[in-house]
Amino acid sequence: MAGMASDLSTSRTTTGPAQRERQTEALKIQVQGVVQGVGFRPFVYRLAHEHGLVGWVLNHSGGVEVEVEGSTAGLQAFAQDLRAQAPPLARIVDLQVAQVSPVGCVRFEIRESVAQEGRYQLVSPDIATCPECRAEVLDPGNRRYRYPFTNCTNCGPRFTIIRDVPYDRALTTMAPFAMCPRCQAEYDNPLDRRFHAQPNACPVCGPHVWLEASGTPDTQQAEGDAAIRRAAEMILDGRVLAVKGLGGFHLACDATDPRAVALLRQRKGRPDRPLAVMMATLDEVRRHCLVSPREETLLEGPQCPIVLLHWLPESSIAREVAPHNLYLGVMLAYTPLHHILLRDVGRPLVMTSGNLSEEPIARENDEARRRLGHLADAFLLHNRQIYARYDDSVVLEVRGPEIEGHVAPAAGPQPPPAASHLQFIRRSRGYAPFPVRLPFEVGQMLATGAELKNTFCLARDDFAFLSQHIGDMENLETLEHFEAAVDLYRHLFRVEPSLVAHDLHPDYFSTRYALSLSAIPRVAVQHHEAHVASCLADNAWPAAGGPVIGLAWDGTGYGHDGHIWGGEFLVGDYQGFRRAARLEYLPMPGGDAAVWHPWRLAAGYFYALTGRGPQLPAGHESLEIVRAQVERRINTPLTSAVGRLFDAVAALAGVRQSVSYEAQAAIELEMLARRPATARAAPYPFGLEEVEGQILIRLRALLEAIEAEVGAGVQTAEIAWRFHDTLAAVAAAVCDRLAGETGIETVALSGGCFQNRLLLALTVDRLRGAGFHLLLHRQVPCNDGGLSLGQAVLAHSRRGRGAA
Repeated sequence: MAGMASDLSTSRTTTGPAQRERQTEALKIQVQGVVQGVGFRPFVYRLAHEHGLVGWVLNHSGGVEVEVEGSTAGLQAFAQDLRAQAPPLARIVDLQVAQVSPVGCVRFEIRESVAQEGRYQLVSPDIATCPECRAEVLDPGNRRYRYPFTNCTNCGPRFTIIRDVPYDRALTTMAPFAMCPRCQAEYDNPLDRRFHAQPNACPVCGPHVWLEASGTPDTQQAEGDAAIRRAAEMILDGRVLAVKGLGGFHLACDATDPRAVALLRQRKGRPDRPLAVMMATLDEVRRHCLVSPREETLLEGPQCPIVLLHWLPESSIAREVAPHNLYLGVMLAYTPLHHILLRDVGRPLVMTSGNLSEEPIARENDEARRRLGHLADAFLLHNRQIYARYDDSVVLEVRGPEIEGHVAPAAGPQPPPAASHLQFIRRSRGYAPFPVRLPFEVGQMLATGAELKNTFCLARDDFAFLSQHIGDMENLETLEHFEAAVDLYRHLFRVEPSLVAHDLHPDYFSTRYALSLSAIPRVAVQHHEAHVASCLADNAWPAAGGPVIGLAWDGTGYGHDGHIWGGEFLVGDYQGFRRAARLEYLPMPGGDAAVWHPWRLAAGYFYALTGRGPQLPAGHESLEIVRAQVERRINTPLTSAVGRLFDAVAALAGVRQSVSYEAQAAIELEMLARRPATARAAPYPFGLEEVEGQILIRLRALLEAIEAEVGAGVQTAEIAWRFHDTLAAVAAAVCDRLAGETGIETVALSGGCFQNRLLLALTVDRLRGAGFHLLLHRQVPCNDGGLSLGQAVLAHSRRGRGAA
């Protein structure tokens, strides 16, 4: 940004002698937060002129610095408005004002950025196309009509193109594109909304798109606008396209064409898992889904996540997009390329991550050609480099026990009930890398997260920088993505970890990575303790806030005793937890095979609890194999996990005997649940027994009652509801007993099982009805995607004791 002061001097008003005589005071202001790349300096420029002030503003590696001179009243108003009227995308986390001596400035100027060793700043996430840019892209009279890289200070790529801070074009992947005179004039004008919009470009000087057939690299079938039009034609013809977006590739097809969806599923190796859908407008979304006012705000907001919406039966979207599901994952177009393509196709599009199952999203052109060539018929490519991979975020709204889908839904937009609660399923594009603000300061550290739904966390001061979604750490490609992302975060936020936290499980890739950092002290953190601590940090629970009752309910997690935990009631705080209650241990015949074949769990549970097999639609020979495994204890790890209990009940109820993706059986059981209209709506029986200082939740009566109802022909929908309600009753009964013993009245809910909106709603209703204060996840997922946050805060509290 050399020459910035001289470039702007012609647009500034020189202050006259009489006004300068009144300039008796000066302020220096340091602003920290997301204040670069969001129009903050032009805002400061305009604000200074509005209040008759002179001075300067500049970016540096730690944020924005301002020095202003003028009257006392003008300075006071300026300092107040600086926070109150900040640009919509700015997020001020710290603003320090100091009085200094005036130096006699004669105008207000924007100075050249300054790099400062060791300083860091918060980086803006990528932002969906703003209404002004969208209008330009769709206006035939505008010079950016149908230009797929249109952006301004209020929108566009940020995190995915940043190589370093301060946020200047030379430090982004836009550096190769020199601006034409018209773009440069916008960039240099403080009164233009593209002033210092680092990705600013137009068809004359910016990146461009082209279309090439799969297997023909560098052979362009069409270029520019013609490429997008041809891509739309191919989609309407039932083809699958790989489309390069903000943070990687999507695989796209016509969401209303069952054959195209089936083709995409077959190629991607994803037979059942729900796929996301992109639509052009909110009106189009309303034709397919029920949308609450809060969900509308999410869909149209600058983050533009995937929102799980209640799917209308009359929707024309193929049911193959999300089989056996009440909800559809929907996002609005969030880049100019998406807006153009969606309008050309005129239909909703499947937009799923450009990868094979469990691999990271493809990022660059050559990588996509190599990894996606057998999945896509053609590639819609562009030449703006993506520096950081960035999956779409996923959010849902929970409305209370009478939530849509489990009672008869009304037509039209739904009002937001008082119990409405937003929850992340995946926190990535639009949100990361904005940090979670911690209720206390921590040293510089790295937490490596879990094996599944991995995120890592780098922490320093009172910021926890939770990474974007990395994925399941089950292959080399994802590990490489993890390592590259760690390096980027360490560089951007100037973190040199003096402590590394990792999961207790010794064989996780994330644990092995932590152990490879042999020069740095390490702390192993138990999985479910990290879940509860994550919920505490998510809610800014203070270090001296006292203990809570933490429910950590999920599918798996390595316990201190070597067994598989997941149905835990933990009592404690950041300083430590004790395991106060749990589901009783039951066998998993075949280990991981039981996760993919839930009938094995149902059989194993019955053999262990009753000595006999359950009534299942499985062959006698298979049941005999499970019986032998349980009796001889051959490859039958023990589990207390609520997730595995869901699997067993789903199999017992005839919902799902085998699965193709994680938690499929539990999800389909939830989808079937309907509130019974009879007196049989009471929870199933269960037992509570104190053994060696722990409350054990006994399950025999529950499972036998469900088996009996299945045999009596009770509707699966009723069984599913009563099972969910039984778990909520278990939570309330155990918490009530623990509160009586400890006096604790705060309960934190964490773990992947609380992604189940019916379970969460019923549990919240019962616990609040019993008088408990509840802590629910708000900023990070309750699943393993939020685990690294808990690892970081627990490692901080254990610093100096237990580090390896």
